[in-house]
Amino acid sequence: MLEHTLEQSGLRERAVPELSMSFARTPDEVVEAQRLRYKVFAEELGAKMPAATTGIDSDFYDAHCEHLLVRDTRSGEVVGTYRLLPGPRAQQLGSFYADGEFDLTRLRHLRESTVEIGRSCVHPDYRNGATITRLWSGLIGYAAQRGYRYLMGCASLGMADGGHAAAAIYRSLACEHLSPVEYRVFPRCELPLKALEREVDALPPPLVKGYVRVGAWICGAPAWDPDFNTADLLMLLPLSRMSARYARHFLNA
Repeated sequence: MLEHTLEQSGLRERAVPELSMSFARTPDEVVEAQRLRYKVFAEELGAKMPAATTGIDSDFYDAHCEHLLVRDTRSGEVVGTYRLLPGPRAQQLGSFYADGEFDLTRLRHLRESTVEIGRSCVHPDYRNGATITRLWSGLIGYAAQRGYRYLMGCASLGMADGGHAAAAIYRSLACEHLSPVEYRVFPRCELPLKALEREVDALPPPLVKGYVRVGAWICGAPAWDPDFNTADLLMLLPLSRMSARYARHFLNA
C-alpha cells in the first residue's frame, strides 16, 4: 500500500481532494480513532478486546499519545489513523508500548529523539495511495517540526496459518533489511522460528514493504502478540535514511 503510494499517490490524491489530515484536539476525536481501530482490529481481523470495551480499542497509552486523523471531509468520518508517542513523554511514563513486546536496551540512547508510531489503521473503503500519503505526511511533518530523528513501531504479520508465513516473511526481509547489530532488539515472547520452517510462498504486507522501501530497518526476530494473534516486527526508521525524494513527497502532500 505505502510502496504504491510512493510512486503513484499524487494522481490518487488529486482525484480524492476530500481527505484532510489533522491531530485529535478533543476526547471525542480520540474516540473516533478508537472506533475505527476497533472496526478494523476486532471486527475485521479478529483481535481479542477486553470484555468491557463497547466498540472502541483503547489502552493505557492512548491518553498520552497524539492521535493522527485522516478524515473524509464530505462525510466527516475518520477513515485513517496513527497514534504517536514522543520519546520524552514515554520516558516520563517509563516505557514505550514496544517495551512490552521487546527488550529495547540497545535503543536506550535513541529514546529522547524517537517517536513511537502504532495502531495504524485505515477504513476498508479508503485503502489507497491518497489516504496513506496523508497519514505519512502527518508522521514525517510531526517528527521534522519537532526535531525527532527516528520513527519506531511494531508492524504486524498475520498468523492465520499458525505462523509459517510470518516466519518466511521475516527470513526473507532479514536478508536485506536487518538493522546493524547495535540496534537489535529481543522479543519477550519470541515466535518459534525453528518450528516454523515449512516452505511457504508469502509476501510482506503492504505496510511492511512500505516501511523498508523508505529505509526502515527490522531490528530483530518477531514477537508473538497473543491478543492480536500477530507476529510483530520492531521497525526503526532513521529519518536520515529516507531519500530526499520521499521526504519531499510527504512533506509537500
